[in-house]
Amino acid sequence: MTFRITLFIIAQLLGGLLGWYLGGWYGALAGMVLGSGVVFVVDSLRAQRFLRWVMEPDTSAPPLLRGLWGEAAYRTRRALRAEQRKVADSERALGEFLKAIQASPNGVVLLDSEGRIEWCNETAAQHFGFEPQRDMLQHIGNLVRQPAFAAYYVGKNYERDVTLIGSEDSASHPVKLSVQLHPYGDGQKLLLSRDITALAQAEAMRRDFVANVSHEIRTPLTVLAGFVETMQSLQLTEAERENYLSLMAAQASRMQMLVNDLLTLSQLEGSPLPSNSETVDPRELLDQCQTEATCLSLLLHPQNEHPQILNFGPAPKFLLHGSVGELRSAASNLINNAIRYTPGGGTIDVQWTQLPDGRARLAITDTGPGIAPEHLPRLAERFYRVDRSRSRESGGTGLGLAIAKHVVQRHGGELQITSQPGKGSCFALVFPAQRVFFKAVG
Repeated sequence: MTFRITLFIIAQLLGGLLGWYLGGWYGALAGMVLGSGVVFVVDSLRAQRFLRWVMEPDTSAPPLLRGLWGEAAYRTRRALRAEQRKVADSERALGEFLKAIQASPNGVVLLDSEGRIEWCNETAAQHFGFEPQRDMLQHIGNLVRQPAFAAYYVGKNYERDVTLIGSEDSASHPVKLSVQLHPYGDGQKLLLSRDITALAQAEAMRRDFVANVSHEIRTPLTVLAGFVETMQSLQLTEAERENYLSLMAAQASRMQMLVNDLLTLSQLEGSPLPSNSETVDPRELLDQCQTEATCLSLLLHPQNEHPQILNFGPAPKFLLHGSVGELRSAASNLINNAIRYTPGGGTIDVQWTQLPDGRARLAITDTGPGIAPEHLPRLAERFYRVDRSRSRESGGTGLGLAIAKHVVQRHGGELQITSQPGKGSCFALVFPAQRVFFKAVG
């Protein structure tokens, strides 16, 4: 400001002196007016340069101005740069926020006040079958046409969610979505979707599990209650009494087997994975299983019938890292299943082998009735039975294969099942090479 006043005074003095020199006092007055006009014109030119720069700002090349306009240009440039930094920071934060939403496992859709799609992430596009570019500004009701969602949207009660079918749903791969709307702003809505397929399947498995356990326990309990009522209300001979007690003991044994298998599964699911600190000798494992298998075979097929042929192969030369108790339970369940389902005169082969890639394989092969291909994928499910009446006759609990599969998976391996109706089946436990080692000599 001082610079401008000084410049104005100097211009008037120079104009006045020049005018006085040329034309006296009148010339001095005209010179002062002319000097003020020159200052005004120069100042106006600077103002125009400043205004052009402000209207089309180029903060990297501000105009070269002095005085008040130079100070204004400097401060304006600094304010513009600060504002640009704020905009850049906001855009960067928005970009990071959108990246986070894109990475979310949940679907996110932004709807305007009319219900049209303003933005959605890739998860939502996958859940509902959207194409973000094509479907932008489309009404959500035109794209999600399930009656449950239409009623939910119109009802305007968004305190709860609604379950819908995902766009990738199929008979072999069902997809369930939990969808909920959240109003915000001036009539806009946030639509969130979550894949609950696994939860729905877990809930279905829980219901089936409870129903199956109840059924398996109810049957022997009904038999026991009937026998108890008979013994309390009727006069029985000693032979009848012994027969009833024997049948009651069998039903009690069946319930005990079921409870033991349930406890085994619970312990497997709740315990840490087997470490490599424990050593399992397959020879000892086979000896223990062979003793149990022989007793069970004689019990199910007495000597006056055609006996089963049990072939236990030679002991392998390797050892395993794992849990002795778990591996014994898995092997025993598979061998006992083969004995129960193989008729008299049939053959059960039990063999340990080492595969070319270093893995170990325990295979139990029988000459039983075999299993149809459609049942194989579900055989290891808890309580799944190909023939319920035949399973009850064999005395199994329906949990043996589930236990075997759980054990081998805990050891990093897999349960392999092959079968052909009328020719028999093969159940194999395959363990990874990392759990196989050879005993040091000397």
